[in-house]
Amino acid sequence: MIKAARNVGKIPSSSLLDLARRVLQIEADAVRGLIARIDQKFLDAVELIDRRKGRVVVSGMGKSGHIARKIASTLASTGTPAYFVHPAEASHGDLGMITEGDVFIAISYSGTSEELLQIVPLVKRRGAKLISITGKSSSALAREADVHLDAAVAQEACPHNLAPTASTTAALALGDALAVALLDKRGFSADDFARSHPRGQLHRQALVHVADVMRKGEDVARVATGSTARQAVAEMTRGRLGMTAVLDADGIVRGIFTDGDLRRALGKGSYADGAKVDQLMSAGPRTIRPEALAVEAVQIMEKHKVNQLLVVDERGVLLGALNMHDLFRAKVI
Repeated sequence: MIKAARNVGKIPSSSLLDLARRVLQIEADAVRGLIARIDQKFLDAVELIDRRKGRVVVSGMGKSGHIARKIASTLASTGTPAYFVHPAEASHGDLGMITEGDVFIAISYSGTSEELLQIVPLVKRRGAKLISITGKSSSALAREADVHLDAAVAQEACPHNLAPTASTTAALALGDALAVALLDKRGFSADDFARSHPRGQLHRQALVHVADVMRKGEDVARVATGSTARQAVAEMTRGRLGMTAVLDADGIVRGIFTDGDLRRALGKGSYADGAKVDQLMSAGPRTIRPEALAVEAVQIMEKHKVNQLLVVDERGVLLGALNMHDLFRAKVI
């Protein structure tokens, strides 16, 4: 054993890197190969789970069991109540956790897992429906299923084509696809997601809305259309947001005048005491609604390379403003 370990140490680093790249390529190909198999059977699986009034029970032995745990966790956190049951424990009492309205997802690449096949008749006798995920469409587990999802791979990433590697990656990806499809079908929102994750950054990002972090009232710089550039600069300085909104007589946003607009005007020589802000502002600026998620504001700012956003109602009336620093303070980013 010691001698073997020493020999391993002599393997050139380049060979190890080539092997690592080969593993990633095989596993990527395994997942990519699933795309053509997303067909009516996949839709049947989604519909079957969505129709049932119970929970999703996911099960598998060995490495498939680890994948089953992860799929159950992903389903549960995305709006589909689910839990993992170990097939060996199921035959020693845990079958009592399965009810008539449930869907049982059995994962076994060979489709011949003895522990799963022993409990399949009992699962069906309890009135649960069966979805199988296997790599063998002709296997016993595939034949007994109400819906079978094909997770076959061309080869394992293991050099001996033995250790479950590409096959478990494919099964996990198929489970993720199922969870996300159900999320979309059930209209599971970011707020719903946050309620399932009451701790940590995900919760904070998902629950904070623009209205929670925006500046309001006198904290928002604003001038009327027709104001002079000097008035706009004075108001922008007072507001300390690096901008001022430009509003019409009804309070509707017509433009935004920023530090950048001021620098460009000075560079072109178009800034003068008598110049009107309407000539120097950026018309039709990016805006956001107060009920939008704060992370949406981050996305807009990053996409359009701006540091401020005006907050408006459905008519375009100014309600507030926020900049990147406000989002930092709220720990949204």
